[in-house]
Amino acid sequence: MSSQGQGGSGGRGKAKSTKAVSRSHKAGLQFPVGRIARFLKAGKYAERVGAGAPVYMAAVLEYLAAEVLELAGNAARDNKKNRIIPRHIQLAVRNDEELSKLLGSVVIASGGVIPNINQSLLPKKSAKSKGEIGSMSQEF
Repeated sequence: MSSQGQGGSGGRGKAKSTKAVSRSHKAGLQFPVGRIARFLKAGKYAERVGAGAPVYMAAVLEYLAAEVLELAGNAARDNKKNRIIPRHIQLAVRNDEELSKLLGSVVIASGGVIPNINQSLLPKKSAKSKGEIGSMSQEF
């Protein structure tokens, strides 16, 4: 007979003194791995969901969020603001080629549009000086 109890070093189950560590903490992530796992299971995207899938997905989502927030923070700083607003997110996303492609069909509420004037609408730059233009108009 073994003299090891439930709280001993061997045996089955968790020891009583150990504290629960989240999967997000184990993976070194801020995004919730457990919640993403629950959503993947509830969404019926597949019959089964592997252990690594929610960790990988949480890491990808965290990376994308960090990328957008960094660019939006830079846009806010350029506009001398301390707070990121939807306009800054819009400017950040549309000025980044890859994010713009990823979020091409996404409408950001209160984001506005990117300042742009078509080349054909800009005034033409001619090689002639102003004096010559004035003298031409006098000939007719």
